[in-house]
Amino acid sequence: MKRILVFGDSNTWGFDPERFDRYPEEVRWTSLLQNDLSNDALILEEGLNGRTTAFDDPGCAGRNGLAALPAILEANQPLDAAVIMLGTNDCKSVFHATSEQITAGMEKCLTKILDYVSAENILLISPFYLGEAALNFGNDERSLAVSRELKEAYKALSDKYGTAFLAASDVTEAGKVDGQHLTPEGHRALYEAVLKVMKKRL
Repeated sequence: MKRILVFGDSNTWGFDPERFDRYPEEVRWTSLLQNDLSNDALILEEGLNGRTTAFDDPGCAGRNGLAALPAILEANQPLDAAVIMLGTNDCKSVFHATSEQITAGMEKCLTKILDYVSAENILLISPFYLGEAALNFGNDERSLAVSRELKEAYKALSDKYGTAFLAASDVTEAGKVDGQHLTPEGHRALYEAVLKVMKKRL
């Protein structure tokens, strides 16, 4: 049975912005993957609310993805494949980050994963775009603009290392409640898109 690490933020953890709780297993895209691949793979969910690629959040400790990765990779080995989706939280106004800086953080995370998983067995996902409601949750107009630049930047990164690539913005969008989290329908759409890539590549 293949062991597949899924490393991400609150949209991997399954945050429900309406209830400020976690979506149940029958809703989360990672759990839907597990149900579909139950005979062939074990999905190792490693999502965390507020996680960034490589930024330290001054208001919330332990959210730096790059800092967390070595221990997570070590704890979950052996690994056959990995999926990584980060960047939404990096767009927050507190970080003042450009798409280039966010992509540099993602590249550092990717190279850590490459120590454990070959490039052809890694799926890099660029996040969906921030919605207007995200302006009420630590983002500004610049944040929204930067989120729209990550698709092209991550695609170039994927091409550089030879990983599989998926733009979440091509298949789903942020919910209206806070403009930065998936709805149940969004989770299903992302699951279907990831599954399609997995069956071809991973």
